Amino acid sequence: MKSLKVVFFGTPEFAKTALAAIHQSNHEVVGVVTVADKASGRGQKINQSAVKVYAVENNLHVLQPEKLRNPEFLEEIKNLNADVFVVVAFRMMPKILFEMPAIGTFNLHASLLPDYRGAAPINYAVINGEEKTGATTFFINEKIDEGNILLQEEIQILPDENAGSLHDRLMEMGAKLIVKTLDGLSENSITEKPQPQVEHPKNAFKIFKEDTRIDFNKSSKEVHQFILGMSPYPAAFTTLKIGEEEKGLKIYVGKFEISDHGKTSGTLDISKNEFKIYTKDGIYFPLELQLEGKKRMNVKDFLNGFRNFDEIKMA
Repeated sequence: MKSLKVVFFGTPEFAKTALAAIHQSNHEVVGVVTVADKASGRGQKINQSAVKVYAVENNLHVLQPEKLRNPEFLEEIKNLNADVFVVVAFRMMPKILFEMPAIGTFNLHASLLPDYRGAAPINYAVINGEEKTGATTFFINEKIDEGNILLQEEIQILPDENAGSLHDRLMEMGAKLIVKTLDGLSENSITEKPQPQVEHPKNAFKIFKEDTRIDFNKSSKEVHQFILGMSPYPAAFTTLKIGEEEKGLKIYVGKFEISDHGKTSGTLDISKNEFKIYTKDGIYFPLELQLEGKKRMNVKDFLNGFRNFDEIKMA
């Protein structure tokens, strides 16, 4: 098998695992492109991406361009003489860049394309109660997540699995799929194929803060899946009114039961021993949560923090 020269583009932990798999394979990583270091936090500490940390630890050549169209950056990339570019959890690439290598540029996406194109495929697969999802490698073109498919693999979503657990399993599976794709491209044994035309593909748009608010007017199952799909990050939330003060409440883990309760959806029934939130068709029981300004805790410790339960309402 011919060893391919690879330039890798990526930023978070999900991408780092893929980079490590390529680095440990028969193929050669000749360059790593990642986001610029950023200062954050109270002390303005300089933070490096997970991809950069791995690259530096393994003496890989790192590039951190502010702009991907920068002529100096493009010239440096060109001089690396890569056979192929691999992209995992990175930003949009200009055509002048993704068309540079002879084989092309392929991306790893954490869904079974064409479903769940977009920034949050893992979250939405769980939110929508899918029984399976997977990973896809595909050649990049000028449309987001619409290029020709190289390889796909399925994975079952486990009962009550949250987005964090699924993320970690797809991260490992996806890294192996990338190496399998590189091997296939090296041996010329993969036939790329256009994505199926779907009239109403399932989308995975970027998640903003307000998108994480829980709607208790929905069914118990929908509420449960929504919380799982947002857990542990970015985390689903609701708002409580405690006395005269409103505070956000993130819910990470819970359970539900179907019940003909006759109560208004979104109302609370809270005591020293139990925390209930009524839904359209039942009751949701938060089990792990985090009140604004507090740490994450189990429901028993949360309830122990209150004396007057009558002052707690849903805002």
